[in-house]
Amino acid sequence: MEINVLGQAAYIYNGGKKLTAETVGQQPVVVFIHGAQQDHSCWVLQSRWFAHHGYSVLVPDLPGHGRSGGEALTSIEALADWIIALLDTLGVNQATLIGHSMGSLIALEASVRHPGRVSRTALIGTSLPMPVSQALLDATRDNEPKAVAMINAFSYSASGQIGGNTVPGLWLLGMNKRLMERQKKGVFHIDMNACNSYGRSPESLQGMTTPLLIIAGSQDRMTSPKAAKALLGFIPGARLSSIEGSGHALMAERPDAVLDALRGFVTGS
Repeated sequence: MEINVLGQAAYIYNGGKKLTAETVGQQPVVVFIHGAQQDHSCWVLQSRWFAHHGYSVLVPDLPGHGRSGGEALTSIEALADWIIALLDTLGVNQATLIGHSMGSLIALEASVRHPGRVSRTALIGTSLPMPVSQALLDATRDNEPKAVAMINAFSYSASGQIGGNTVPGLWLLGMNKRLMERQKKGVFHIDMNACNSYGRSPESLQGMTTPLLIIAGSQDRMTSPKAAKALLGFIPGARLSSIEGSGHALMAERPDAVLDALRGFVTGS
């Protein structure tokens, strides 16, 4: 699906099902939000399951990413408002938001800023705050190939570094490298700086009432599972699902486990 959001062309993957602006609201809506230097393709398994099991699925390429037009937005707050503008454009009153890494911050901020628009929130590979090392920030600005190598080194578990793809013959690190390389120049630094600059405090989440699930990889070296667990103390009723053996790139390393956790949370089963 290609639509116009806030004056710019936006590409929205729909999980392999035909969807139009007129039919989106006929089923519960689930929005998947990708992370830094990524696009909709990181959600293929999870989005397809929901699309084929009674949900309208919206998987946008964020502004300036993938097949979407415009410039990359420079703050988590602006990206959160963009997600709500996407819902407005399609006439969607309320949706479940699911975000990974930078996308988890976007989903969280949208849930806090627009609580009536979000029915459930799932945060994957998250922490608050989400600091980025100066070395990585500099590399995203000055040497993108180096930054890609750094992200790959820290995003996967020990087994993921040497193989471990659930699809025989596919290489986790190679796939992620190509995905990051195809994003527009300059987006990497904007995304990572947005994560690093996001200033919402965990204490500000204490009044949050939207049902919330945190999914953390036990070997995540980008967003520590300890940091994810610490968030539970600030969000009443929040739940944690720990995926053993996974690094930060959970949807690639443990796609079925991520889907199982999301399916139980979103469907209430």
